Amino acid sequence: NMSLIYKICDVDLWEKAKAEGHFIGADIDLRDGFIHFSTAEQLGETLRLHFEGVKNLLLLTIDGGELDVKWEPARTGKLFPHLYDILPLSAVLRVTPILLDDDGHHILSSQL
Repeated sequence: NMSLIYKICDVDLWEKAKAEGHFIGADIDLRDGFIHFSTAEQLGETLRLHFEGVKNLLLLTIDGGELDVKWEPARTGKLFPHLYDILPLSAVLRVTPILLDDDGHHILSSQL
């Protein structure tokens, strides 16, 4: 499903979002002025580059079709989904923990 996009976020950030009723983004999102998302194909690379060994992460599965997503090139030239807005919690379809294996690598669920 092309409209599904994903956000990796830590548990505390998600708890804060639930309390506030919307998700404004992580520090990097606030700094860049948009919320960074990944496609299913991009998730592994995003985890490797930005979250290596990090615990307490969640994977938010989001209906990108509900949002005004802009597809913009990253440094690699690949297009990534960006949102220049807050993320309404209504667009979040599923929240699943991202587990670490014994080597500290993230295990992505086979649901993707």
